Amino acid sequence: MKTITRKKYLDRIIQLNGTPDIKIITGIRRSGKSKLMQAYIEYLKSHLENINIIFIDFMDLAFEEIKEYHALHAYVEERYQEGKENYLFVDEVQMCPHFELAINSLYSKNKYDIYVTGSNAFLLSADLATLFTGRYIEIHVFPFSFQEYCQYNDTVQDKDKLFDDYSLKGGLAGSYAYRTEKDRTNYIKEVYETIVTRDLVQKYALPDTLVLQRLSEFLMDNISNLTSPNKVSQLLAANDTPTNHVTVSKYIKYLCNAFVFYDIKRYDIRGKKYLANSEKFYLCDSGIRYAILGSRNMDYGRVYENIVCIELLRRGYDVYVGKLYQKEIDFVAQRGSEKIYIQVSDNISEEKTFEREVSPLLQIRDAYPKMIIARTKHPKYSHEGIEIYDIADWLLQE
Repeated sequence: MKTITRKKYLDRIIQLNGTPDIKIITGIRRSGKSKLMQAYIEYLKSHLENINIIFIDFMDLAFEEIKEYHALHAYVEERYQEGKENYLFVDEVQMCPHFELAINSLYSKNKYDIYVTGSNAFLLSADLATLFTGRYIEIHVFPFSFQEYCQYNDTVQDKDKLFDDYSLKGGLAGSYAYRTEKDRTNYIKEVYETIVTRDLVQKYALPDTLVLQRLSEFLMDNISNLTSPNKVSQLLAANDTPTNHVTVSKYIKYLCNAFVFYDIKRYDIRGKKYLANSEKFYLCDSGIRYAILGSRNMDYGRVYENIVCIELLRRGYDVYVGKLYQKEIDFVAQRGSEKIYIQVSDNISEEKTFEREVSPLLQIRDAYPKMIIARTKHPKYSHEGIEIYDIADWLLQE
């Protein structure tokens, strides 16, 4: 299967080389965590001398006998080489029960530069501080961006066709190997169902998967809608899936912990405060929505909004939904001292639609950049200081 170098992630790991931290590569299943680790190992071998690489892949039966934390610890210690830079890589670390005891012990010796990956449901951001007593840095891997999708499909020059395909296929690159749409969507379904019906059920010992499945599908179907556990529990109950707001709230947290959805909170632009009563949830990859729901309620405006949200997160922004008086700004994106106000739309060629998107931005009185990202198929242009981008062009810019 074809592979590409995911340069931004690789550069980030290279930047962390030799730092006194446990480097933890996280992300949804099949987002490319193991491939990234392998690419980094190849980089080390080709750029550095006097190094010793200890690599363990718990998916490989060759390492079956060290799936016990004492055995893991002993295996690594036996392979330590004095006088060299010792690198330890453990892939699918969660397959060794109590792995954290071995990793923390090895870390405390100050002899190894340690890198680990694990299944998304068993190496959660929320759990890292509890698992690892030493310092750690999380490197979060997303599915392919549109830029990476174009790099993968470098024989196709039609940017608009590539974007239309990406909107439906998404960024789970393992699906690209399949020639028929049925096989491709089945691959994505299996990845998704493994997370929802196996990983999360096992991790949290859930008694019934039906509520979790229905909840996840509801959130997919309602991307960009403000959502509260009360409202969702009532709607699920009305559709023959009895539950309550406490369970819904708990299950939403599980889905977000496993990076299936990202929780985007609301921000009052005028009052400069965060609002706690309701929020929006965006799916980790648009391809999952199409694979699970098909073309049912295929609202491209929502799909594009989801793609933009994930891209902003991928670029390192903190993202919020903006509220200004009774109007809403799709995204307030902040990164350090930088702030951008963004509206996302499908087609803004009609004057009424254009006015609806532009009017909330014109009411914002500060000097931070404002933009509309839509399917214009035109070069970037400006309207009263607001920059208007074609979504494919915006996704391709650095």
